[in-house]
Amino acid sequence: MTPRLADATNLRRFLLLILLTEMIGIGVELVLSGHTEDIWQWVPLALILVALLTFGWAAFAKRAAPVRIIQALMALFIVSGLIGTLLHYRAKAEFQMEVNPALTGAALFWEAMKSQAPPALAPGVMIQMGLLGLAWAYGHPALAKKPEES
Repeated sequence: MTPRLADATNLRRFLLLILLTEMIGIGVELVLSGHTEDIWQWVPLALILVALLTFGWAAFAKRAAPVRIIQALMALFIVSGLIGTLLHYRAKAEFQMEVNPALTGAALFWEAMKSQAPPALAPGVMIQMGLLGLAWAYGHPALAKKPEES
């Protein structure tokens, strides 16, 4: 193994360790905090579970298919993080409008962002995990085209 390939392999392993630790930790936190009240709250849990299973498959298969699926899942992580941020903000804004119906515009935005629950930016962790997963998959050896046999 060339030094450059060894460095890339070690970096990929380190990214995977960070990502798996984060997915397990966030998954446990979501379950323990009761993030299971409606279908939208199950989305990050389902994505994490499917991603963990797919990473397991990728570890043993050494083929392009699981890596491509991981890339698609990581894109869904990013989308779910963006939608989750919007949903968290909307819930906070609705609560703030119930407390103080006079709030509108920037005042409503800042009051909603300052309130504690639900944390408006917490779904951003899904975006972070998606980016880490895409970094892990970038240039993955299983995606390298094999020379055609003659």
